[in-house]
Amino acid sequence: MEKAYRYRFYPTAEQENLLRRTMGCARLVYNKALAFRTESWYERQERVGYRETSSMLTNWKKEEELDFLNEVSCVPLQQGLRHLQTAFTNFFGGRAKYPNFKKKHNGGSAEFTKSAFRWKNGQVFLAKCNEPLPIRWSKQIPVGCIPSTITVKLTPAGRWYVSIVVDDYTIKPLPKIDKTIGLDVGISSLIATSDGNKIVNPKHFKKLRKKLKRKQKALARKQKGSNNRGKARVQVAKVHAQIADVRKDFLHKLTTQLVRENQTIVVEDLAIKNMVKNHKLAIAISDASWGELIRQLSYKCQWYGRDILKIDRWFPSSKRCGNCGQIVDKLLLNIREWKCPKCGTKHDRDINAAKNILAAGLAVSVCGATIRPQESKSRKAGATKQKPNR
Repeated sequence: MEKAYRYRFYPTAEQENLLRRTMGCARLVYNKALAFRTESWYERQERVGYRETSSMLTNWKKEEELDFLNEVSCVPLQQGLRHLQTAFTNFFGGRAKYPNFKKKHNGGSAEFTKSAFRWKNGQVFLAKCNEPLPIRWSKQIPVGCIPSTITVKLTPAGRWYVSIVVDDYTIKPLPKIDKTIGLDVGISSLIATSDGNKIVNPKHFKKLRKKLKRKQKALARKQKGSNNRGKARVQVAKVHAQIADVRKDFLHKLTTQLVRENQTIVVEDLAIKNMVKNHKLAIAISDASWGELIRQLSYKCQWYGRDILKIDRWFPSSKRCGNCGQIVDKLLLNIREWKCPKCGTKHDRDINAAKNILAAGLAVSVCGATIRPQESKSRKAGATKQKPNR
């Protein structure tokens, strides 16, 4: 099972100079290739792929103005072109927006494959660098695991990280247990479980919003292009990094606990990109980080031999009575408790939704039944009747 180990490191002056030049060259090649592919399509309706941009890179290195591209390893430059090809593939597949140009103040990254680094005595030696990276080994890589890819990243806050991808043989399935749980994500409560428990949303962004606002005001007062503006930008980035760190730490602990305690986890397949278009709830939904929560549950279930089921996003989990199945016509967001008009059962909105999600997920896994009370109009419109052969 492939696993990435992420560490922080503190490069020497020589290493930092080399890495910054490598990232700058990779960013330059990426932006030039993106500009050429965009121009080729809009002006001449020509599609340019990875093979053409790779040939262009060879020609760029021969130009006198771009001779500095030969001073760094060629592998990160080629990997940048591959990432650009992946970005266009995702764009044409409808999975992402059009690729953007990379900016210097956003940091940068450089990916090294096996031909561009050495793994010796538990140390990392990058291409064109004689000294190993001074990595703070917070967790040792299992003995016998050889890295396949190493990515060096500089964050906008000025922190250096290295990500080492290995085929980890130590990841083994957990013992099977007889417990299934349904999860309903929310804002006031991050998750409500079918067991009747609620996990309070810590709202990390809200806690540091005043500090972020103060730093952003200081940044807005600085003159553009000045050194003080660059320093203020780093201060803003550090607050964003602090928010991201505490959020990821909380989510990793929560998802690990859920995976260890349950054999099957049922969640909703939410369209989060559409939900954040509601400007009144966009900040709260983004701060809750539902997408990251489900992403961590997905790969951890795959690691440890657990099952995760995703039910349809249109399933009326909140409006359906978990006792008799009655579906109410309308249920506003401010109504957190309601009473079924048919059987009179009182429901907590979130816990009732979690129970319905669990029931729907089990129905799909057992008999493959549809979880919608009625099929959508799009399905009916797309269905075509076949005429009998005469």
